[in-house]
Amino acid sequence: MAAKILIVTGDAAESLEVLYPYQRLREEGYDVHIAAPARKKLQFVVHDFEPGFDTYTEKPGYTWPADLAFSEVDPGQYAALVIPGGRAPEYLRNDPELRKILKSFFDSDKPVAQICHGPLLTAAIGGLSGRRVTAYPALELDMQTAGATFRDAEVVVDGTLVSARAWPDHSGWMREFLTVLRAKAPVT
Repeated sequence: MAAKILIVTGDAAESLEVLYPYQRLREEGYDVHIAAPARKKLQFVVHDFEPGFDTYTEKPGYTWPADLAFSEVDPGQYAALVIPGGRAPEYLRNDPELRKILKSFFDSDKPVAQICHGPLLTAAIGGLSGRRVTAYPALELDMQTAGATFRDAEVVVDGTLVSARAWPDHSGWMREFLTVLRAKAPVT
């Protein structure tokens, strides 16, 4: 039986940051489930850069069904966790069911991949204190406030925690996450 990987997300997640790891991990042979606040069709977004803008722009992205609601997740059934970015982490960090899930993965030292604004979730449970991370560069102060050492790098690996800045860093992010994952939860 293939090891299970959990992706936690919601509406306004960055399309590429959900679907790239979803497809890449399935390609490796893992069983991947997407959990959200409720079982429903999620509306993702596309963040891109336009000339003349001081920050990224947001456009509607793909839709995708959530397999589970956060309240249905048994973290013990999953070998690893993926936390995409986009705007979803801004409101998801307030969800008590999700915070329980996140805490379980960190307490068990299971592999966690986070990208872009995803570290806002791990910061909300105190999971970044004393860790080295990267995130979307505008979150540098948030990461430092959470007790992390911020590095503006394509990917940062700190034990079982693998972080990346944003979707342009996918190749390095998944390469390093799969290295950790294969050691901790190989496909059988």
